[in-house]
Amino acid sequence: MKRIHIMCLFLCLTTFATRPAQAAHESVLYNFGGDDLGDGSQPNSRLTSDGAGNFYGTTQYGGLGYGTVFELSPNGKKGWNETILHTFTGGADGAVPEQSWVTFDGAGNLYGTAAVDNIGSGGPCANSGCGVVWELSLVGGGWTETVLYTFCQQDGCTDGSNPINGLVFDTAGNLYGTTNNGTGGTVFELSPSGSGWTEQVIYVTPYNLYAGLTIDASGNIFGATVPVGFPPSTVFELSPNGNGGWNSAVIATFKNATKDGAAAAGTAVLDAAGNLYGTTAGGGIYNNGTVFKLTHGKKGKWSEKILYSFKGATKKDGSLPWAGIAFDAAGNIYGTTVNGGKYGEGTLYELVAVGKRAYKEKILRNFNYTDGALPYGSLILDSAGNLYGTTELGGEYEQGVAFEVTP
Repeated sequence: MKRIHIMCLFLCLTTFATRPAQAAHESVLYNFGGDDLGDGSQPNSRLTSDGAGNFYGTTQYGGLGYGTVFELSPNGKKGWNETILHTFTGGADGAVPEQSWVTFDGAGNLYGTAAVDNIGSGGPCANSGCGVVWELSLVGGGWTETVLYTFCQQDGCTDGSNPINGLVFDTAGNLYGTTNNGTGGTVFELSPSGSGWTEQVIYVTPYNLYAGLTIDASGNIFGATVPVGFPPSTVFELSPNGNGGWNSAVIATFKNATKDGAAAAGTAVLDAAGNLYGTTAGGGIYNNGTVFKLTHGKKGKWSEKILYSFKGATKKDGSLPWAGIAFDAAGNIYGTTVNGGKYGEGTLYELVAVGKRAYKEKILRNFNYTDGALPYGSLILDSAGNLYGTTELGGEYEQGVAFEVTP
């Protein structure tokens, strides 16, 4: 859905021929096998660490054809074992957890979204897909799924439909996420209520919400829109008003110009000083996407700065930075591009500050399909500075990989 629309919008083409493996600082942790091997396929989200060396994530497809939730664990022999925690059935438990990362609560339960339910059942969601919020709990040595909320329970789906991203918690234990039906979206809150959960929509936009949410220590929520057609893309902030409601403000508007970004698709990241960093899939000097920074001023206004404009494959650079960014302890910025690079299968890049205003890019990895292709999900770093992520395609079975890169 989104990938066809956005890649055609920016004329980004990808080839899928197998190429020789590259040496360097990357290792494939796991090759997803797809339906034929009873495995997941096409992971599209970032990984989540449990702090004990294990990683969790979702695949869009595979299993029974509707996606999975998986765990990757070191096997003690310099390899990794995969465990399927849940296989979606395409029914009431949901299907296609498109960009949904896995979120932990304090008790070790897992939370996420799945975009479509009631596939082929003739129900109200059979054509467009309503979607669910799910929880996985460890019960008796196995994982059990509970659906916390099913979308499109209200007339006209005013409660939202088609959640494609992961979730964030606030300090009170409320969950926040986005829905995206292709012609508009919502930001929703799920609050524990007795033995269940209560949903309320806290923000409505006529634009697509491909990016996930970010929440700061004060409970302010940040997100981004991608317009249908040519209106500008925006970054917005939602702030609690103290009376159970929310105030909304647009804090940045991208002008779709050569000196600005377009289509803010990556989930934004906050630094320790409260500055907001993100990516736009298009725009910039070469119209191949940007990395931007938003700085919060003293009078409450935000100022925007483009840190880097991607040059595209013709200049041996990446293009279409769909994922958000990650920081290391020194403040260096890491991310991925879906297209471009030496083989046209995407890149993993580092941006290093040179002086106070400029950044220099270093390509750490040119994906070559053998080691993965189309890295849509954001990266995560461990305490040693190693980077971990997924690619949607490529690898031994051509169904995507989980990888590690050491800068």
